[in-house]
Amino acid sequence: MIIELGGNDGLRGYPIDKISANISQMIHLSQASGARVLLIGMVLPPNYGQRYTKAFADVYQQAAATFNVPLVPFLLDGVATAESLMQRDGIHPRPEAQPLMLDNIWPYLVPLLAVKAEPDISPVGAR
Repeated sequence: MIIELGGNDGLRGYPIDKISANISQMIHLSQASGARVLLIGMVLPPNYGQRYTKAFADVYQQAAATFNVPLVPFLLDGVATAESLMQRDGIHPRPEAQPLMLDNIWPYLVPLLAVKAEPDISPVGAR
């Protein structure tokens, strides 16, 4: 399960405790179902103030540590600062940014895709 919320909650100034509770609930439910989880972090622009932007970034760090899941620190690393890779709004990436975003995620995702053990697919009566 890949959990990536983007920055909309933060851009709306949503309360940090509610963002944290939502991420925690998604991770908890995913793990309870047996899914492996990859959490994708987001960073807000600095105009939201140092206290709020740090608290927002810390939500991802804390959830990753609490639930022992890998964390991609910032989906748009290397993308958000390149005007040619961002749409005019300065918030959303252009299609050309997709390969870079994949490069940011792939090293964290590959270990989760590895099969842990061969499933037993023999007929029930043959076990």
